[in-house]
Amino acid sequence: MEDHKLLSKKKPAFPVSEMLNNYLTTHSRNIKIPIYYEDLLRFQGGIEIFDEDGNDTLWISTYFAEHERNEIETSLKRIYTILHADGSEAILDFLTVDAIDFCTFGNTKPFRVKIRNILNDNYTYLYIKKADASRIYGLELEDMLSPNHINYLVHKNSLIEEHILGISGDYFIKHHLKKCSHQDKMQIAKEFVKFNERCFIRLLGDMRSYNYVFVLTNDFDRIQYRIRAIDFDQQSYEGKSKVYKPQFFKENFPLVELTLSMLKEESIEQYKIEERSLIAKRAKSEKERLENLLLCMKNDVLSTPEKINQLKKELFEMTKDIRFKKVENMGSLLETALDFVTRNYKNINPYLIH
Repeated sequence: MEDHKLLSKKKPAFPVSEMLNNYLTTHSRNIKIPIYYEDLLRFQGGIEIFDEDGNDTLWISTYFAEHERNEIETSLKRIYTILHADGSEAILDFLTVDAIDFCTFGNTKPFRVKIRNILNDNYTYLYIKKADASRIYGLELEDMLSPNHINYLVHKNSLIEEHILGISGDYFIKHHLKKCSHQDKMQIAKEFVKFNERCFIRLLGDMRSYNYVFVLTNDFDRIQYRIRAIDFDQQSYEGKSKVYKPQFFKENFPLVELTLSMLKEESIEQYKIEERSLIAKRAKSEKERLENLLLCMKNDVLSTPEKINQLKKELFEMTKDIRFKKVENMGSLLETALDFVTRNYKNINPYLIH
């Protein structure tokens, strides 16, 4: 466990390249939308939002000029139908925009839109952000290589994402973790090991506790726990390999302590192997799409030469795979890392049909 800062002070946003844009179009992610991120920046003012303990959430509830509000809200409802339905206007009259919040913290400074169905009073959120190639690559890799499906759209410089349900990691650790049963803690420890391994293999960084959620599912006489990433800005950017392992962030220390107290070393290794095996299977099933995405990454600028050199050196020292020394960019680094895992998975699983 390390307390010193692992991350750079500020990661820049990278533009969406023509190659990535074509990839998104091919896979139905690039769809024309009726409103853009910049349109929402025209809000007239906002009111600070505090949590139940009176702490500033760094979100503000915005309001717009009267002559713009109706058009903006109609456009947001249309985005909801594009993201969650067939894009038709048949349900627009049954939707209402309850809130448009703006986050003053983070790289993407997103808008969070609360949309409610007036027929049943159910509501959901969607997020509108400035498009960042790093985040888009992170979303695509999450969709392909994790057990989670991601629903999002991109058009020009705007990124639309669905809300990911779950309990924020920092809130869960503070308010729920100590109350969990022994069986629950065993499962949470197992899930943290697998989540840690999954982030490292696909080079997803900055998984501090507020950048992931706990998803709880009732299953017969117990609750199933899953840890799910919700922030993808730090995909394949930093040079320190520890950035890609959640265990090295001080915010996650309670989960590290829990894991070491609940699981034997042999069990930890077993769960790591299980996760590598699952990632290898997913990579194999998404072979063509993954190759196309990695080709985009290899032709893109996603980090600095210094960070790339540092990371490839650390990964070589860790794996002794000479191919890491030959890579020139983050796309090639990730491709080599995934290939390393896939090849080793074939070696440990003699029942895999090639």
